[in-house]
Formats: sequence, structure tokens, C-alpha cells
Amino acid sequence: MFTITGPGSPSVLANVLLACEQHVEWVGDLLDQAGKRGIDLIEAEPGTDSDWARKVSEAADRTLYPKAESWYLGANVPGKPRVFMPYVEGFCVYAAACAGVAANGYEGFRLTSARPN
Repeated sequence: MFTITGPGSPSVLANVLLACEQHVEWVGDLLDQAGKRGIDLIEAEPGTDSDWARKVSEAADRTLYPKAESWYLGANVPGKPRVFMPYVEGFCVYAAACAGVAANGYEGFRLTSARPN
């Protein structure tokens, strides 16, 4: 399962239609490639999720967003850990990073086949 415009993406900080389109096209291309290559399982390589989350957090920390008492941080839910999840460096930077992952054979993803050779 894939999350469209979820945590770690520009999501609420980008044009929603543009962001959704980019995500759907990227996931669609990945699934197309997986089908052509006989891939049955797609999962993040261990550590890549936390590496990206750290980049998202570091980018946010260069802004005022983490200092606000806002729903962006979960401040509207008592006891919820304060985490800023949207990617703030811009939609174009994010889309380029995604394109780079695809161009490098979906670097950071484990693509496996359960089919016998």
C-alpha cells in the first residue's frame, strides 16, 4: 500500500492536485516497472524511512513551523508527540528527489519476486 501525499511529502504545503498527480504517476510507474520485472513485493530498505524523516525534520527546523502551536505538529491532540511531517523544501525539490530515486532503479526500495525462476 502506498500513501498519496502523506507524511514526508510536501502534502499540505503544495498545490494538492499537483502533489496528488505527482504521487500517483510515480507510484503508477513503479508498479508498471514491478509488473514488467516480475516484482511481487516493494518495501523500503531498512533505515531509508528514518533517513528521510530526519531530512524532513532538519529542513523543518530551519523554519518557524516547529515553533508554532499548530495542528501541523499535532499540538491540537493532548499528549501527542510534536513532529512536523510535511516536506518544506518545496514541491519541485521533492519531485526531483522522487525522480532521482526512480532513475536509480528505485534506490532505497527492496524489490523482490516470490516467483520461481
